[in-house]
Amino acid sequence: MKSSLPKVLHPLLGRTVLGHVLEAARQGLGDSRVLVVVGYGADQVRGHLAEIAPEAKSVLQAEQRGTGHAVRMVTEAVGDLTGSVVVVNGDFPLVRPATLAGLVGAHEAEGAAATIMTAQVPNPTGMGRILRGATGAVERIVEERDASSQERAIREINAGAYVFDAAILRQMLGKLGSDNDQGEEYLTDVVGLLVADGYPVMAHQAVDPTEVLGCNDRAELAVLRATLRDRINLDWMRSGVSVIDPATTWIDVTVTLGRDAVVEPNTHLRGATSVGENAVVGPDTTIVDSVVADGAVVVRAHVLGAEIGPRAQVGPYAYLRPGSKLAATAKVGTFVETKKAEIGEGAKVPHLSYVGDATIGEHTNIGAATVFVNYDGVNKHHTTIGSHARTGADNMFVAPVSVGDGAYTAAGSIITADVPPGALGVGRSPQRNIEGWVQRRRAGSAAANAANAAAAGQGRDATVDSEVSHPATTSTEVGPRSGEE
Repeated sequence: MKSSLPKVLHPLLGRTVLGHVLEAARQGLGDSRVLVVVGYGADQVRGHLAEIAPEAKSVLQAEQRGTGHAVRMVTEAVGDLTGSVVVVNGDFPLVRPATLAGLVGAHEAEGAAATIMTAQVPNPTGMGRILRGATGAVERIVEERDASSQERAIREINAGAYVFDAAILRQMLGKLGSDNDQGEEYLTDVVGLLVADGYPVMAHQAVDPTEVLGCNDRAELAVLRATLRDRINLDWMRSGVSVIDPATTWIDVTVTLGRDAVVEPNTHLRGATSVGENAVVGPDTTIVDSVVADGAVVVRAHVLGAEIGPRAQVGPYAYLRPGSKLAATAKVGTFVETKKAEIGEGAKVPHLSYVGDATIGEHTNIGAATVFVNYDGVNKHHTTIGSHARTGADNMFVAPVSVGDGAYTAAGSIITADVPPGALGVGRSPQRNIEGWVQRRRAGSAAANAANAAAAGQGRDATVDSEVSHPATTSTEVGPRSGEE
């Protein structure tokens, strides 16, 4: 992979490569004992196992001397394996639980010493080939680098999943040699040893050859990702979800969607995200570890760790950061960013605002270009806006501060003190007009010429001899001028 990250820890639509394998084993094999052979990046893999599968026991393969050697490390470390032992490659993320269950069921029904999963593929390059005898029985597996040209033409490949009788497996592992191109102990050589000693070996063919895909580089990992994407999208569409453009829609395996939800093009749903019934998400939307309730609409937005209530609206071009909670029918509109903000039922933050560390009551409207000033350089502080309040455009709320129920704030205000319920808060200086400034300071400019022409048209002198300031008329009865609700 040319990476500091072990191959099995690379992410793949909601889980790591290894995480997918472990989940398939958990679902398909039930209450089985799980042993994970670790080698390269052992500490990283162990740390990941502690997070996702603490019940799994790791076994160290200090020297990477092949797959047979890896399994032998398990038998030597554990020593008490009995019954059926399932061995699965760690880079086997697309296998379905039912396929593993079918492999074990076939093995135990026939009483075989070993059963190997195989698949017929159009291009077997890089894969081990299944060699059969005249009767069609499995004779051995040959790795591609050790295969003849005739053997390389075989399209039935070894998928990388096996079931063995534990006692017989232990016996055969002791016979493995390393006389091959890589000088390693191949687990696949156990098949030939079993056949030579007269033990029955079965092949169980996977119905869907995409399940057996592995990866040895990032290009092959991208193929796995696209294949899994298509599988996930198909499953959701067949469950009653509309995925408008499956080719540009990426949904993690950990995501849930309700019936009649609509996923528009170029949408990414990641982590523990849930989307409710009749909700619409996208286009051009990323939602991570968030809840989108029934009937909500999220358009061209980036949502992280947020809760979006029923029939709420988000976007376009909104950014919901962790801790954002929108109640039913609330709205967060264009170019609005929220963080640790609770926005009440029917409340609106329509555009061009930042709402951080705040509580906004029901049916309140926040004016355009509003900033909740929550950080003093050391600590974060909280702002509370009551219910049915109207705040003016271009307001700054310097936390900690509160605005009471039904209160208004005037446009352009900096609110540094609490506003009682029903009051109008005004926090701005009187306007000063310095007449003739442009003609004096920008004489000859297009602006000065336009001002002179306007003054002449109004029958006024175009030149003012001295700077005089005139306070503009100010009225607190005008209201907040908050912009569109």
